[in-house]
Amino acid sequence: MARVVAPPAPSRPGFLASIWNRQLNHYPDTAPRVMYLAITVLATVTLYYELYVGGSVATLLLVNLHMSFTFYVLTLAFGALIGAFGSLFAGLTDRLGRANLVVFGLLFTGVFVAFVLPAMTNKWAFTIAWFVVSFVEGVCLVATPALIRDFSPQVGRATAIGFWTSGPVLGSLIVAVVGSATIPAVVTDPRFWTHEYHISGVAGLVVFVIAFLGLRELSPALRDQLMVTLRDRALIEARAKGMTEADIEAALKHPFRQLLKPDIIISAIAVSIMLLIYYTAVGFSLIYLTTVFGFSVKNANGLGNWNWGFNVIAVILVGFVSDRFRVRKPFMVLGGVLAAVMTVIYLEQAGHHPGYYTLAVMLALLAFGLGVAYTPWMASYTETVEARNPALTATGLAIWGWIIRIVVFIAYLCLPLVINTVTPLVNYGPAVSAYATQYSSQLAFAQSHPTVVAAAQKVPPPVVATAQSIPPTVLATAQTIPPTVLATAQANATQLANAQKFAPELAAIQANPALFAKLATYSNPAAIPPALAAQAAPRA
Repeated sequence: MARVVAPPAPSRPGFLASIWNRQLNHYPDTAPRVMYLAITVLATVTLYYELYVGGSVATLLLVNLHMSFTFYVLTLAFGALIGAFGSLFAGLTDRLGRANLVVFGLLFTGVFVAFVLPAMTNKWAFTIAWFVVSFVEGVCLVATPALIRDFSPQVGRATAIGFWTSGPVLGSLIVAVVGSATIPAVVTDPRFWTHEYHISGVAGLVVFVIAFLGLRELSPALRDQLMVTLRDRALIEARAKGMTEADIEAALKHPFRQLLKPDIIISAIAVSIMLLIYYTAVGFSLIYLTTVFGFSVKNANGLGNWNWGFNVIAVILVGFVSDRFRVRKPFMVLGGVLAAVMTVIYLEQAGHHPGYYTLAVMLALLAFGLGVAYTPWMASYTETVEARNPALTATGLAIWGWIIRIVVFIAYLCLPLVINTVTPLVNYGPAVSAYATQYSSQLAFAQSHPTVVAAAQKVPPPVVATAQSIPPTVLATAQTIPPTVLATAQANATQLANAQKFAPELAAIQANPALFAKLATYSNPAAIPPALAAQAAPRA
């Protein structure tokens, strides 16, 4: 006979037991439910902050670790691939629970980001440590939306998902805000990138303490049911009391076979492609803005404030509106169209010189469109999974997490093949910037006198080298010679050369004109009287 799962005694568990056993056997009231949702969103924000912090100091990191742009892209690509399998592993949270993975994932990533990654001094050590963080991130960032779903009924789901969706966006915004506030305008120490990792990791450890003390989750019997409104609370608790272990096991049987269906797979692929512009911005916006438009690291992070700030507004605002009108798809279409149009307009600025605020407005509208499209999609996706089996929410989110990271992996692999000019810009950009500062006056002269520069470029290199070897005083003297004298000298170049060659002889002749006049009368040198020759020899 099936054994009924009876709720545990109401006695409060001890401290050590509560560290691991975080399950709630009653659906929480509004205040604690909001607290659990808030802690989950805070954990999500922190995890994404730690994941994206490298984007704020990418150029410094590449130079310091001697990492080419191609190597950097491949590091991010394979990090996404490893995170994809972490997402699949997170599907086990339907059986094992969600809260502990989030809590101890925060501890792990906090330690790695604060202490391990900044200690790396070469690209391979950094990459291996980054892969470990990527795997843990893939696990945690499937568990967090599962917790959001558990604590939010379908009426109000988009609002709750909107706050969760603000996690990656707020993480990106915090990266930009902290970077623009703490990174100086001119960075002289390439190891400064470790400073941003220390800040991010310490923040992660603080949030770990909060989650460790406050985060809880629903028991399997409660979370495996579909709740449409809060009025269903009594019903699902009654059902939970009557559920047996066999019922729970049956609901969890063959999870991927139940959910690998076209409506789930195609939806996840479509939104992953839409979000490619977002993931590209996360990984490479700093590099793009500094190399293509010439912004400093500080100002590039400032543009990130506009991008992520408007995205946060969109994901939260559209959640409220979508729940108010009880529709999802119209917002998905409108947001997707706006994001697509602004992406094209933004990319067309390459090769031009748009101002800071022109780009800021473009990025704000693009990010706003993505937010309007994504929050309703996420709410709709969880509802699609629930329609098939509410007990497999984490499995459905694991499928989404795996697909989106595989799409990002493939896109990042293709990026170096499409763009092959970034590595020189990144590798030699700091040196070029230093030379530009050192020789600013010369560059200003060249820009204001293009005809002079063009004429100088036509002078053969040997002539330039010869001119550079002449002492400045000689050049100054040469500049005082009248043009007519220079013209005569150029016309009698052979004679002048001979005059320089026989200068001592010519001096002796000029000093004794009568003597050398007598010598000139003898056509045969052998006929010159010895006495006359002896007289001329000392003088010659």
